Amino acid sequence: MDICKEKVFSEIYNKYIQQVSNFLYYKYGAGRDNFDIAQEAFVKLWQNCKKVPPEKAKGYLFTVANNTMLNELKHQKVVLKHQKEAVKDYDQEDPQFILEEQQFLKKYEQALAGLSENQRVVFLLNRVEGRSHQEIAEILDLSIRAVRKRLYMAVENLRKHIDGI
Repeated sequence: MDICKEKVFSEIYNKYIQQVSNFLYYKYGAGRDNFDIAQEAFVKLWQNCKKVPPEKAKGYLFTVANNTMLNELKHQKVVLKHQKEAVKDYDQEDPQFILEEQQFLKKYEQALAGLSENQRVVFLLNRVEGRSHQEIAEILDLSIRAVRKRLYMAVENLRKHIDGI
């Protein structure tokens, strides 16, 4: 039995989609995209069908769905935190400081644009979204060592292009 075969995958989908969705509902409540996240778990199963034996499919689906929901909740917390932060009152700031801040942001954006796509994606997932090396490795289907190397190279390149970091 091979999960990569459409018939087998379809059987697993029909057998577990409602269970995974219900599990997310029971664990995290209503008001969430439980069914969508359950669907995402099946997408990951399909993408990794060669790596997951059929007898491990159920556990894989529940684990992926749970981790995806946890990541979604973590992301929502970050969004809420930023929404609650008060807007800076620039009337109290020194004009020189504002100018330097704008110049730094421009340098930062240029330095980010100068990174390779691989380095930029890993850097932003880690530093902006706060994802762990393990999570990034799973998302990008890389080894943890590859994630660390890309992150290290991204930081080194940013340091080269931005003075004062």
